[in-house]
Amino acid sequence: MESLQKAIIEELGVKPQIDPQEEIRKSIDFMKSYLYKHPFLKTLVLGISGGQDSSLAGRLAQLTMEEMRAETKDQAYQFVAVRLPYGAQADEADAKKALDFIQPDVSLRVDIKPAIDAAVASLLETDVVISDFNKGNMKARQRMIVQYAIAGEKAGAVIGTDHAAENITGFYTKYGDGGADILPLFRLNKRQGKALLKELGAPSALYLKVPTADLEDDKPLVADEVALGVTYDDIDDYVEGKEVSEQARETIEGWYKKTQHKRHMPISIFDDFWK
Repeated sequence: MESLQKAIIEELGVKPQIDPQEEIRKSIDFMKSYLYKHPFLKTLVLGISGGQDSSLAGRLAQLTMEEMRAETKDQAYQFVAVRLPYGAQADEADAKKALDFIQPDVSLRVDIKPAIDAAVASLLETDVVISDFNKGNMKARQRMIVQYAIAGEKAGAVIGTDHAAENITGFYTKYGDGGADILPLFRLNKRQGKALLKELGAPSALYLKVPTADLEDDKPLVADEVALGVTYDDIDDYVEGKEVSEQARETIEGWYKKTQHKRHMPISIFDDFWK
């Protein structure tokens, strides 16, 4: 195993093999410990897309809150699932399947289209033309604005769905879906997340769905693997310490280096990172 691969694995905390039941327990206990340490927090908030990651994080959060209510006898502990479509979305049915599986205490739906379109129109008046790619990042950030607004009103914390296969490639929007308070899936890769969903009894459609960010209007539902130029199987093998092709290694490590700024807090003059 090459030194960079080893360093990345240590940074992400990925195990080559897992016990799904053990990892489910670990994530739930992690969130419970966070809530016990911050007793002013009574809710967990998460945007539900209908994909694997939010379905898994959402179900774990719901189980966490059920245990918190049982242990504390405080019914204020609630999980809030929020749908955040940009108008009508092609995978709306998948989101409904996810919610049926998660069974959240509270389910909300907020359309981000009016806010995004108003911002784009206002910028156009100042001669700033927003590209479709940039608009996609705006959508991700607007979704996080809404989640934090809900959390702010409900004494909550925002859950992020960042996991090892996403983190290594930086395949998220900085200060968008990359912004959160707590990351219960961190340390797991994509195939391990699937194993947890299977263990939790999720419908196969939720973990067999082709992963997609679905942010760009001009390229709806483009598969993550197409955008990244490498398969999740290769990424998962890499973070598990296995051998991958030279092309896959170069692509994965290229993304890792290119997106390092996303894994770092804002840079100050005291950081070596900028030099």
